[in-house]
Amino acid sequence: MESFDIGLSGVESLRLGSLVIKFPVIQAALSGYSDFPMRMISRSFGAEFTISEVLLDQFVVSVSGRKSQLYFVREGEHPCGVQIMGNNSDLMCSAVGRLIDVGFDLIDLNFACPVKKVLSRGRGGWLLREPEVAIGIIKRVNRVINGVVPLTIKLRKGYDDTLQSRNNFFKILDGAISNGVCGVTVHGRTVLQRYEGISDWEFVRSVKEYLVSGGKSGVAVIGSGDLFEAEAAIEKMRKSGVDGLALARGAIGNPWLFRNIKSLMAGKALPPPPNLAEQKEVLRKHFEIAVNLYGELRATTTMRSFAVYYSKLHPRMPEVRSDFVRTKTVKDWNNVLEKWY
Repeated sequence: MESFDIGLSGVESLRLGSLVIKFPVIQAALSGYSDFPMRMISRSFGAEFTISEVLLDQFVVSVSGRKSQLYFVREGEHPCGVQIMGNNSDLMCSAVGRLIDVGFDLIDLNFACPVKKVLSRGRGGWLLREPEVAIGIIKRVNRVINGVVPLTIKLRKGYDDTLQSRNNFFKILDGAISNGVCGVTVHGRTVLQRYEGISDWEFVRSVKEYLVSGGKSGVAVIGSGDLFEAEAAIEKMRKSGVDGLALARGAIGNPWLFRNIKSLMAGKALPPPPNLAEQKEVLRKHFEIAVNLYGELRATTTMRSFAVYYSKLHPRMPEVRSDFVRTKTVKDWNNVLEKWY
């Protein structure tokens, strides 16, 4: 296996079934963000594997026409995974079949989403309260996949901090592995925490140790939560012993994070922060990809959300953000770039 020297034992390639990802830092599924434009920008900064934004099983089964472009896999973005969420085995299986047909290279099942609307419908993180239902979905989906692509799952450390919730986590994990899952992404917060408090990387470490001690070291553990800085990400990976990292919120508007982590893993110095000219070029390219995909109106609406994050790197962040959120056209967007970058 190829290793990246970080001054310790090195980091091996991330193996997810038949997929071998040399740089073990992936772009996580991000609802409303990890669309094709973001995935391509992330790849341009070193991400070798990306996951599309989470899709609802009902949406995949019923959508047609232009909206179906949300789950297209395009030239230049393989390998690419897709995350799917639902609580109905029949719908999940139908949706997974479609996603394999359109060319996704990995299926990831979401049992982690903490959004209230999702929980109220018994989806995402709610299933950490229903281990038998979760395992049943995994079992049926694995039969549909039938070894064609790898199957992984996304979990939080529990629904809440109770012992029962912890037991449910490991029951789902064991059931998943027994039914073909080759990797698990673990976010170190409970569902009820949402994004409050600090992600518990000690729990993430305990999951890796649990699998190793149980003779299941071949199942990859990917750590998630509070990965905003390259040095901290490296340290979390070193202390937890995980096989890979999933960059989520930290990668929105900051694709340089992939470059920085990759540089440190290669034993090189941390690159300097991007100057305004470099930021301008990425903003221009990201917007261009979005316009080509969505058209001017929708691209501008979508990119305003990204601009809020991109602007955090600018020394005049409040003013830049204020101008970006008022953009409505390509001309508006270019005017902001010329004014501030």
